Parts: sequence; structure tokens; C-alpha cells
Amino acid sequence: MRASGAVAKWKLEKVEELAKLIQDYPVVGIVNMENIPARTLQKMRAKLRGDVLIKMSKKSIMRHAIEKAAKEEKSLEGLKDMLRGQPAFIFSKINPFKLYKILEENKVPAPAKPNSIAPRDIVVPKGETPFAPGPLLGELQALGIQTEIKGGKIAVKKDAVVAKAGDVIDAKLANILSRLGIEPMEVGLDLIAAYEAGTVFLPDVLRVDEEEIKAKLALAYQQAVNLSVNSGFLTKETAPLAIAKAYREALALALEAAIPEPDVVDKLLAKAHLQMLSLASKLSDSALDDELRQALSATQAAAPPSEEPAKEEPQPEAEEEKEEEPSEEEAAAGLGALFG
Repeated sequence: MRASGAVAKWKLEKVEELAKLIQDYPVVGIVNMENIPARTLQKMRAKLRGDVLIKMSKKSIMRHAIEKAAKEEKSLEGLKDMLRGQPAFIFSKINPFKLYKILEENKVPAPAKPNSIAPRDIVVPKGETPFAPGPLLGELQALGIQTEIKGGKIAVKKDAVVAKAGDVIDAKLANILSRLGIEPMEVGLDLIAAYEAGTVFLPDVLRVDEEEIKAKLALAYQQAVNLSVNSGFLTKETAPLAIAKAYREALALALEAAIPEPDVVDKLLAKAHLQMLSLASKLSDSALDDELRQALSATQAAAPPSEEPAKEEPQPEAEEEKEEEPSEEEAAAGLGALFG
């Protein structure tokens, strides 16, 4: 017999085993295994084998193991407050964020139990059921589910939301969902906390939306590039962009100031050509030579047709415009000045 007040040898050995695992593994987690069927737990252990090691024990033994390991690393003390529900240790070399994601991805569907909380909106989908008309028909209709009889079976006419996320599922709804084969719950290892390198991480920190993080990083990169280029603070990544920007600005300045640099001459000539055609289009036909007429004709042929026909101006205004038209000598002098 064990002396009164003496601690069983197996308990001491278990504390030693768990304390050593806590010290040996870089990541130590506390998971809640409450309400997980034995068969489901076996499947999860098989899936996670190689990535994690799960060790179950009594809360008191787990607490003593943490206290023993905390003598070497004080920050482990924070794990003691996380022993809730039916806790178990989970040991891994995977970082806490990836560990949390793996555990979430390995959860399996489970039927709803009375008084459980709906994790998301629960929908009874449209379609036939395997049940013949009977009491179930009235029960479905009492839940607001539109039904009909098809081929001697009860059929749901359209998708019906029978519970919103956060609602308490009563016994009647749980029974109907079970009969319809709808498993709205998820069963798995809920990571209560994970310890790594002196920090205890909680689920609200570990629950990361990867797509949102990627989008924020992409936006931050774009903003950093814009700041670097626009402020003239060049880096290896932004120097080519800044040089291209400076080149475009120099080109625009040279074109605006009519500076005949090699990269600008062709654009200056094209600009002058367009200005010449614009001016020539305002002259009377008698003031144009054959080359100009051909150039104007080609330009007008290439221009897209107007959606609405031009309205004829009243005769008096046309006469006024005619009076303002330059003479042939003035037009010739203007063109001569344009081409030097």
C-alpha cells in the first residue's frame, strides 16, 4: 500500500515525461478534446502523425509538468491558465500559425446536438428527401421549410436557412438535421493556446486570413515603391522605375519647349506636321498646293465619321466668316513662316 500523502509513482513519471517534452519541443500547445468521439480522434491522430505529438493527461498532472518546465523557462507559466475543458498537450516543430491552420483544416463534420451553437448559417438544401409523407412533413413546415410531395417522397422546394450563425440549436432542430443527414458542426482539436520562444499565442492572433495579408503586403509594396520613386530615394528595385520616369518627364519637357534633341526631333516634326494640317484646313482651296490638298484629303479620310451631320450655319454668319478669311498672300506668308 502507498503511504498516506505519498504521490503515486506513475504520476511522478508522467510529470517528468511531459515536462521533458515541453522542454524538448520548440512549440507547445494546449488543445481542447471535449466532445471528440474516440473514432474521430483516432482518425485525426493518424492524419497528424509526423507533424504533431498529442499527449493526454489529468489537468493536475499537466499543471505540475508546466510548473516543472517553467523552472527552466519562466515564460511557460502562462500555459497553466489555458487548461480548460478536456485539455491535452500538443507538441510540434511547426510554427504556431501553421499549426493552428493544420488543426483547423483537419476538423471533420459532425451532427448537431441539442443546445449546441450554430458555427455558421445552417441551410436545408432544395431537393428530394428519402422520407415518405408523415409527421416529418409538418415538422419541416413548422421550421419555415417549404415542402411538396414528389414521387411519393417529401421534397424541399427551395433552400431554407433554419438557423443563423450563433443561434442555439434546440432538440427538435437537431433531430431533424440528423434525420436529413445534415452535419453542420465541426469536430476537431481546438487550439486554446500555443507557446513558442517565450510567447503564448491565443487563437485570435493565430487566426490569420492569408489572402488579406497578401493583399496588404502587395499594397504596402506598391506604396513603398511610389514613395521611393516620387521622393527620389532610390533602391535597387526602384532605380529603373525612377530612371524611366525621369526620361518620360525630360521627353515631355523637350517636346513642350521644342528642344531638338535626337529622341525628340521625330515627335517635334510630327507635332509641327499636325499643326500645319490644322492651319491648312482653315484656308480656302485656292490657297493650297497639290501636296497640301492630298495631305488634307488623307487626313479627312482617316478621321472617324461624325455621328451627327454638321448643321449648316445661318447665311449671315457664313458671310461674316468669309470676311475674316485671310487673303492668299497672307496664307502663303503664314506657311512660309512655319517652314522657315
